[in-house]
Parts: sequence; structure tokens; C-alpha cells
Amino acid sequence: MENELLKALGNLLDEKLKYINDDIKEMKTDISGMKNDINGVKSDIGGMKSDIELIKIQQKEHGAILRILEDKANINKAEHDKLSNDMIKLSGKVEDMRKDLVIVEKVTARNMENIASLKIIK
Repeated sequence: MENELLKALGNLLDEKLKYINDDIKEMKTDISGMKNDINGVKSDIGGMKSDIELIKIQQKEHGAILRILEDKANINKAEHDKLSNDMIKLSGKVEDMRKDLVIVEKVTARNMENIASLKIIK
């Protein structure tokens, strides 16, 4: 009877342990799937890190290009301002030359008048 009782207890424990073992196997499968998922996430993060490094390099290059362009724009503005000032100066000189030309024309006209007067006297 004791053997039968032990057998019955053994069978009962085996039956209960079977469910526990099934649960453990299922948990192992789930954990294995999670490990695969984590490895995939790690791989994705590694790819993102290299992408971020490339983006940082590009940002540095773009920043350098922008600084160069800004310097060139400042140089162009300075040259443009200088040209504008030079044009204003030239415009003033041309106006002065026109006035001088008018004076020369008046003097020339007077000289012609004087020459004509001298020719008449002679």
C-alpha cells in the first residue's frame, strides 16, 4: 500500500511538474525570442550610431561651407560698397568736368570775340 501511495504521489508530482516544465519551456522560448529582439535592437542602434556620426561629419562640413560663404558674402558686400563709393566720386568728378568745360567754352567764346575784335582793329 505504501508503494501504491508513493506511486500515486509520484504520478501526481510528475503531472504537476509537467505543467511547470511546460511553463518553463514556454518561458525559455519567450526569453529566446526576447534575446533575438534585443539583438535586433542592438544592431539597429549600432547602425543609428554610425548614421549619427556621418550626420555630425556632414554638419561640420556644412558649417565650414556656410562660414566660407558668409565670409565671401561679406567680401562681396565690401567690394560692392567700394564700387558704389567710387561711382559717387566719379559722378562728382564728371560733374566738375562739365562745369570746367562750360567755363572753357565761355573763355573760348570770349577769346574768339577778342580775336575777332583784334582782327577788326588791325
